[in-house]
Amino acid sequence: MTLDISFQPMRVLIDGHDSEGSLVLADGQLAAVIVRLDGEYHGPEYKGLWHLEAGFGHCDVRIAPPVFKTPEEAGAWVQRTLMGRIA
Repeated sequence: MTLDISFQPMRVLIDGHDSEGSLVLADGQLAAVIVRLDGEYHGPEYKGLWHLEAGFGHCDVRIAPPVFKTPEEAGAWVQRTLMGRIA
């Protein structure tokens, strides 16, 4: 069994930086909010990556939230995280 992972682009208000975001939905339910790192204060190794800004349920990671190269990579992480908890 797999989950239907989908994305809904969403602007995120964070002090004028990192405003490109996406809601990550699992079977139509909000599982995570990811934001593309583009602010001046991010090191070059993080610029352009996607940060887990908020996770819900089993995707709630408060210590060292992950970063991803693409939204699809974040979606795969949501899939693995939720499926590991369901199985």
